[in-house]
Amino acid sequence: MKTRYVSLMIGLGALFVFSCGQEGQDADTQIAVPVSVEEVQTRSIQEFISATGTVRASKEAALTSRINGYYELQTNPRTGKPYKTGDRVKKDELIIKLDSPETINNVKIESQKLNLDISQREYEKQQTLYEKGGVTLRELVDSERAFRDAQYSYNNALLELQKMEIRAPFDGMITELPYYTLQVQTGLEKPMVTIMDYGRLYLDLDLSGNSFGRVRESQSARITNYSFPDDTLTGTITQVAPAIQPATRSFRVGMMIDNPNLLLRPGMFVKSEIIIAAQDSTIAIPKHIIQSNNRGRIVYVVEKGAASERMIQTGIENPDFIEITEGLNLGDRLVIKGFETLSNRSKIKIVR
Repeated sequence: MKTRYVSLMIGLGALFVFSCGQEGQDADTQIAVPVSVEEVQTRSIQEFISATGTVRASKEAALTSRINGYYELQTNPRTGKPYKTGDRVKKDELIIKLDSPETINNVKIESQKLNLDISQREYEKQQTLYEKGGVTLRELVDSERAFRDAQYSYNNALLELQKMEIRAPFDGMITELPYYTLQVQTGLEKPMVTIMDYGRLYLDLDLSGNSFGRVRESQSARITNYSFPDDTLTGTITQVAPAIQPATRSFRVGMMIDNPNLLLRPGMFVKSEIIIAAQDSTIAIPKHIIQSNNRGRIVYVVEKGAASERMIQTGIENPDFIEITEGLNLGDRLVIKGFETLSNRSKIKIVR
């Protein structure tokens, strides 16, 4: 009986020693998780609201004929050829002339000019005589009235003659130029030319109501188009609706876009990123490496060869990065790959 008891105790002792040895071996042979790290540094970060819309010219004029006249397309002084679609024009340049002998005869511009000159001289004469007591006040007033009437008649005659000319109302580009046979008489209100200025463009955007109050006049925006993925233009908010539309739960903003090289054309579909907050030098990390647990948001840093869990507080963010206001310090070695399977104090192996 005593021999059997001793044998049992020896067996239990051996089992205990084997178990403890096995535990020590498991701890020593814990698999190191391969991770990649980067040193925490400061960077610039911007928070923005994305939206899409169609741009249109900041200035557009569709000019029509105001009289009947014989069509005469003018010569572009920069090309030496008749104007055509795509030509740039300067303000007040004569693009089309509508020759109208009838208008010229009816206006009688030379007669109107002569009448104006005579009336002006008579008025000046009456002023001199009135100062010397040679005419009455009534005679002076009558001469002034005749002079003013002659002036109005002459100005109206000039306005009638201007109807024969189609001039550019601003600097821009010809976008439409309907074809008419030269020297053929055109009718009244016929389309002549369309001119657009799209060195600056205008963009209307409808934004979700949850952005209301975060978008303000003078905020900047980045503008891109799929046709020019490497070119980014700059826009500025010029108008913000004061209320949200109940039917759509959205509000409208207006934006001017600088387009100096005419990369964008009216009618193009663009993406805008309205910058609502920015930090020039702050700790910001890739957004996708942040994990959450029942205590909050966490990341992992390397301390003494192991993963160390850090609770963080965040600030502004965008789809790629997020600002860290608490929880990380400059120089911390932040785990950016392999973090998915880590836990606090996990053994790690740093790889590139």
